[in-house]
Amino acid sequence: MRTATYFFIFLNLSLAMFEEPAVYPLPFLVTSVLEVLCLLVFLGRLAHFATVTLHSVFWKDTKNICIMVAILLSLTDLAIYGVLRVYGVRSIRWSRIVRPIFLINFAESRQIRRAFRSIRNTLPEITYVFLLFMFSLLMFSLMALKLFGERNLQTAEGLPYFRNYLEIVFDLYVLVTTANSPDIMMPAFDFSSWYALFFIAFVIVNTYIFMSLFLAVVYNNYKKHLKVMLGGGVA
Repeated sequence: MRTATYFFIFLNLSLAMFEEPAVYPLPFLVTSVLEVLCLLVFLGRLAHFATVTLHSVFWKDTKNICIMVAILLSLTDLAIYGVLRVYGVRSIRWSRIVRPIFLINFAESRQIRRAFRSIRNTLPEITYVFLLFMFSLLMFSLMALKLFGERNLQTAEGLPYFRNYLEIVFDLYVLVTTANSPDIMMPAFDFSSWYALFFIAFVIVNTYIFMSLFLAVVYNNYKKHLKVMLGGGVA
């Protein structure tokens, strides 16, 4: 039963690769039949749980409620999409976002559920570090606007350089990953080599300090919550 459940969960998640828009598109009839088959298997597995569990316990378990709601939403979306397709109206399968619910909420997925709970419990504790990082990013962006916004500098493509605050925030956010380094620095560096100090300071503070701190906080808190759950035997 566990192997069969995992197989149909994997099949249900894999349908996204073959539904429009897809890299390997299959006819709508094929994907819809496979999805209905998966949903029927999930419904049968849920009915099996209901037969071996007290009704009061079954209906109080939020995992079962989530699975039933996900099945209902998927069937509703599939029916609406099929009707609109018949009339030639293009639409989006919005129910794809609920498919991971099946992976998390079945009893066979206890370890995945524990990991998901650990991630959820870790998020509030890393909020403070994330806010500090965002504050640093916004302050450096404001400094960049003041330093370069009035220099009438241009990028290699001839576009205005560091004159729009929101674009500066995005460019410096990308710089945290060093994906646009050193291209983002070159117009200012060509104007004056001293401006390189600004970008060096930004990378040191945000990439090497904040990202390392962020990773350490995430890892330690995740490990702590996971140990608590494993020790407590939370399902």
